[in-house]
Amino acid sequence: MLLLPLLMVAAAPAASEDCIQAATTNADFAKCGAAQVKQADAALNAMWKKVYPGLDTKTKAALLEEQRLWVRFKDKSCQAWSTGYFGREGQVIHFYTCRATVIRDRTAYLESLLGPQ
Repeated sequence: MLLLPLLMVAAAPAASEDCIQAATTNADFAKCGAAQVKQADAALNAMWKKVYPGLDTKTKAALLEEQRLWVRFKDKSCQAWSTGYFGREGQVIHFYTCRATVIRDRTAYLESLLGPQ
């Protein structure tokens, strides 16, 4: 079961790179970025479903509170890229890359809670 989220994360950069290579407009680049974030979210959700059920009640409560705070952070993350200061490249490429990285980092953290496999 752990293999599926890892394969999704491993495949995401390659698929994202292919998408970006084929992109020719800002809208194309934004679609690629949105797909990258969606893939990262899917891997995060899969990891959550793997980690959370195996925890004790106290740890579940702590992790759930932490996750709720993290979601608020994620939703506000990478906003500097979207302001226009860095141009359209910041808005349609770097914003999504940053957001996907934030999500992948959280996925790695959740995976670390599984302990040695």
